[in-house]
Amino acid sequence: MSEHQARTSHRVRYRREGARHGRSNRQAGRWLAAVLLVIALVVAGVVGARWWQEQSGAPAITGQRVTEFPAIDRSTLDPTQARILAVAEREFGAPGSGTKYAEGVVEPWCADFVSWVMREAGAPLANPNSGSWRIPGVYTLQEYYASTGRFVPFGGYQPRMGDVLLYTDASPFGQHTNIVLKAEAGVVTTIGGNEFGEVGMHTFAPADVPGIVGYGRL
Repeated sequence: MSEHQARTSHRVRYRREGARHGRSNRQAGRWLAAVLLVIALVVAGVVGARWWQEQSGAPAITGQRVTEFPAIDRSTLDPTQARILAVAEREFGAPGSGTKYAEGVVEPWCADFVSWVMREAGAPLANPNSGSWRIPGVYTLQEYYASTGRFVPFGGYQPRMGDVLLYTDASPFGQHTNIVLKAEAGVVTTIGGNEFGEVGMHTFAPADVPGIVGYGRL
């Protein structure tokens, strides 16, 4: 092979090797881009899922679900109301499980929650059957308020902070009870236990909600 032919062959091999390296680099670049795209999609999916969970949470049972404790003018409250509000705010911020409010008993615990808050606030209820501070049933809770002259059938009564709402199983809550935190212009904000299995708050117009029996007055 002449010197010219050798130089030509060397240039051809160099070009072929350069082309192979170029293809290899382009393939590596495409793979890297694909991997980065997958990672970006996974991260976006995780962030999006977390955002959706934070934004959606549990749906409203009726009216509007409240996720931040409402601003309430405490200067208008009497000492018992102020204590009820303080206990309710504390439990909403750091709620316990149902057994915390039911003396360790596993059961529907909305009436237990009402009983527990009232006891903690220094205004304990009294079970008409046992004398205990804890009233585990909605019917028994209504019986208690009726026996003390503090049950008001629904309609015409303007509730106040610390009153207890009582519902039949025909309500959106089912058979239920919760505490009025705020009441103005025909709209109430309530806090209750065992609302989607947790301590929940809702704002709604009682006139628009079926199945309300009445109020237990503070």
